[in-house]
Order: sequence, then C-alpha cells, then structure tokens
Amino acid sequence: MIILKNKAELVIMRDAGKIAALAREVGGEMAKPGVTTGAIDTKIRQTIMSHGATPSFLGYGGFPGSACVSVNEQVIHGIPSDRVLKEGDIVKIDVGAFYKGFHSDCAATFAVGKVSSEAEKLISVTKESFFKGIAKAVPDARLGDISAAVQAYVEENGFSVVREYVGHGVGRDLHEDPSLPNFGTAGRGVRLRSGMTLALEPMVNAGVYDVKVLSDKWTVVTADGKLSAHYENTFAVTDNGAVILTALA
Repeated sequence: MIILKNKAELVIMRDAGKIAALAREVGGEMAKPGVTTGAIDTKIRQTIMSHGATPSFLGYGGFPGSACVSVNEQVIHGIPSDRVLKEGDIVKIDVGAFYKGFHSDCAATFAVGKVSSEAEKLISVTKESFFKGIAKAVPDARLGDISAAVQAYVEENGFSVVREYVGHGVGRDLHEDPSLPNFGTAGRGVRLRSGMTLALEPMVNAGVYDVKVLSDKWTVVTADGKLSAHYENTFAVTDNGAVILTALA
C-alpha cells in the first residue's frame, strides 16, 4: 500500500532529511586516506543523535552499523570496520535518520584523494542519473518514467545499472511501497501522485550489472570486481514536481 503524506508530515520528513543529509556530508568530509570506515560510522552516529534523531540503519535486520560504508567494488551494505581508506579509493556512504516518527534515506559516493578518470566519471554519471530520474517525477507520470530515465543516462555513458537492488518508498517505515527500480520502461508502473515520498538510489557499476553478497550476509559487491557508485536522496512528489527532502538547504 502506498501511503501519501500530508503537509505536516512532509515538514517532519524534511527535518529528518536535513539530519541525514548533514550526516552524509560529515561522513564524506572524513573520506580521506588513513581514515577507517568504522570511524566514519561513529561520527555519523554521533551527528544523527546530536540532532535528536536515531540512525535508521542501526540494528535494522541485524545490521551492526549506523551507516553503510562501501568501498570500491562494494556496491551497498558495507559494514563499517577497521578498514583503512587509501588514496584512489571511492567510498559510498549511505545514511538514514529516524526523527519524530519518520525516516529519511540518502547516499553519495566520495573520492578518497586522487582517483582514476574512470572513477571520477562513474561518480559523476551516477549522481547525474538521479537528477535525470527525478526530473520525471511529476503527478500523473509513471514510476517507469523515472526508472527509464536513470537507465538510459547510465547506459549512454557506458555503465550498467544494478538490477537486484532498487529504490523504495520512505515514511514511517524505512522501506515502504512502492519499489522504485533504476531500470525500466517509460509509461509503465504506478502512477505518481502528490504526497508520495520515495528514495531514488541509482547503483551503477563500471562493468556488468551482476552482483553477489559476501559471506558476512550484508556486503554486496560487483560480480566482476569492478568499481560501483551509489547516489540517493529521499524526495516528495508535489504538484510542482519533485522536492528533495534530504538536502541541507
């Protein structure tokens, strides 16, 4: 069931979104050579809690971290640890904040020092594909319009879109209906309505789109060991188009 949010609920979700966005930014600023993924996670947890919220991911399904911190070929759900970031890595930081009964969810990929030109392009294309997608998020459009726009832009640039993991609705639950794939056909899927709140999160691989889960039962990696990038925001569908809820300003 898709749950539409009223104006008052959207205000709260915007507040939750600002907290998650701040935590994402704080984590990104720490993404430097010599820093551990565990230290990033600790700072993110402290940031979220200092604003009166709780980390959406901590304990979710048994996940041990407050954020997912995924490096290089790790696509999503990387478990924070004593792994030390090094020059040339790319790190995906995925954050959720639960505030006054509502969740927010956002992610971004950060370069650790100087990275390869391929990594730079992958990060840029992944982020831009998100904006290509939400440009289609207007009332009476279809979910497939968003999905198709993401996929087309990614594939035009020579990369591939992960199929096994998708975006989703967000609200009182971290994952609500509907699912929002990063691939699909325009004109198909649920019709968009004002008040829908969704997390669009392109996961883009430099090589094949196939992925696998490591023995820790959480970390998802590319099947061919090539790089992957991730970018996500929670947004609301409004009469005037998409409004990003996980933004600082």
